[in-house]
Amino acid sequence: MNPEPFRIEPMFVPRIWGARSLAPLYPEKSNLQEPIGEVWLTGVDCKVVSGPFTGKTFGEAWREMPPEWRGTRFTEPGDFPILIKFIFPNDKLSIQVHPDDAYAAAHEQAAGGRGKTEMWHVVSAEPGALVLVGLKPGATKEKFLRALQENTLEGLFVPHPVQAGDTFFVPAGTPHTIGPGMVLCEVQEYSDLTYRVYDYRRVDAQGKPRELHIEKALEVMKFGSRDGGKVNPLPLHAEGASRSLLAACRHFATERWECSVKCEIPVDPARFEVLVILDGTGSLAWPDSATRYLRGECWIVPASQGRVEVHPVTPTALVRSFVPDLAALRAELHRGGISAAVLSQIIFD
Repeated sequence: MNPEPFRIEPMFVPRIWGARSLAPLYPEKSNLQEPIGEVWLTGVDCKVVSGPFTGKTFGEAWREMPPEWRGTRFTEPGDFPILIKFIFPNDKLSIQVHPDDAYAAAHEQAAGGRGKTEMWHVVSAEPGALVLVGLKPGATKEKFLRALQENTLEGLFVPHPVQAGDTFFVPAGTPHTIGPGMVLCEVQEYSDLTYRVYDYRRVDAQGKPRELHIEKALEVMKFGSRDGGKVNPLPLHAEGASRSLLAACRHFATERWECSVKCEIPVDPARFEVLVILDGTGSLAWPDSATRYLRGECWIVPASQGRVEVHPVTPTALVRSFVPDLAALRAELHRGGISAAVLSQIIFD
């Protein structure tokens, strides 16, 4: 079986805070009867719609593909490690926090036993769009509980105005929320564990409030820590493209590529790649074939592919995500003349 990139069909997930139009990423998804908040791009229940695994779920394809497609670091399939989504908030998300791996392993085996560290890359944003990431200095557990009772919790958070192209890193244990008026590409550990702290007194279609998880949230929340927040992209070399590293941790690394002419993305035999098209049209080409791509699509590139070429018809922006060897990545960038101080602002242990 020759390696070839293949496309995964997205899964559209209703959320109480979601949008009724997903244009322009998905122009066919307009005037929706129920709000869609998340579009899962690498969900294990998503369908494969091209290549030799067409018709299977992505989870089935991951287990059945030749080991060299997954990469030398993934000879045994295990669980697929990265969940990538688009987020379409038309209202505020709940104020929430995610557990780390140790807490999830000890307390959340039924939910997969894996914590959730994530990053957000802003695809588009309206004026005034805002995210809250992390607590202000001096925000103690006691002040947090008092503000929760008084419905003034947002005042304890660090606010970040957002613009298209911004990136935020949100490690497990960092409380946060996302406001309306933006579209995000979220890259995270493959986990759906969320502890809601405050939900703005909303009720669902049946008139019931959503469940809160205050006790667990307080156990995992980092008080007195300024982890997470806005990250400045790190420019990297690429022939024919503008390339930058957005953020990296042991769970994922994500780059943004922009190109108007042909460019080549090298593929490391140690790991598979995930390409998500943010804008533009064109074709992906590899030694034996080529196929067209459109905005909003997600492609898996086998580790044994060697390389894949992007041939834009219209200017193209994409994110490239993979599971890094952090020590090797840091060493490679340091050899390229990037200081340890700069790397510490974008590579998180």
